[in-house]
Amino acid sequence: MPDILVLYYSRGGSVARLARQIARGIAEVDGMQARLRTVPPVAVVTTTAQPPVPDDGAPYVERADLAECAGLLLGSPTRFGNMAAPLKHFIDGLGAEWASGTLVGKPAAVFTSTATQHGGQEATLLSMLVPLLHHGCVVTGIPYTEPQLHTTAGGGTPYGASHVAGANDDPQPSDDEAALARALGRRVAQLAAKLA
Repeated sequence: MPDILVLYYSRGGSVARLARQIARGIAEVDGMQARLRTVPPVAVVTTTAQPPVPDDGAPYVERADLAECAGLLLGSPTRFGNMAAPLKHFIDGLGAEWASGTLVGKPAAVFTSTATQHGGQEATLLSMLVPLLHHGCVVTGIPYTEPQLHTTAGGGTPYGASHVAGANDDPQPSDDEAALARALGRRVAQLAAKLA
């Protein structure tokens, strides 16, 4: 069964919860399944290696995950309108995959979470799409045929799924945010099925 790689970095849990909603959407497409993976954090001291398996949550991504996937969704919290350093660090190390075309022709999308409504969600989503374009992915978003794009009072954009954690840093997506995340997962999985 083809896997759709849901690759993310999550510090407070919001992005991880969006990833699980995306995985649910992927599973709604016949013949598709999600492969949840994360990236290790980066530290000032770079000589100390992270353990090979995180204490909890999704396993760390391996380069084989990129080669084996039929589609890709990237997720990150917003850091001043850009993706977080751990995800960027991982992407910056994909020169060999770029040169060999590992991701060429694979459908891809992005998702994020912020603490505030105007915390840079759309800028982050757009900045995350740029490396996917360089890798030759078939980029998709959420079309306005999804009714929750018209009703959400929190996250959710045509550029990708998103969540507003708010002042209390609530990691749980709203009903609209969760529905849009599932819709994005379904969309990438459906495109992957058509391209196969």
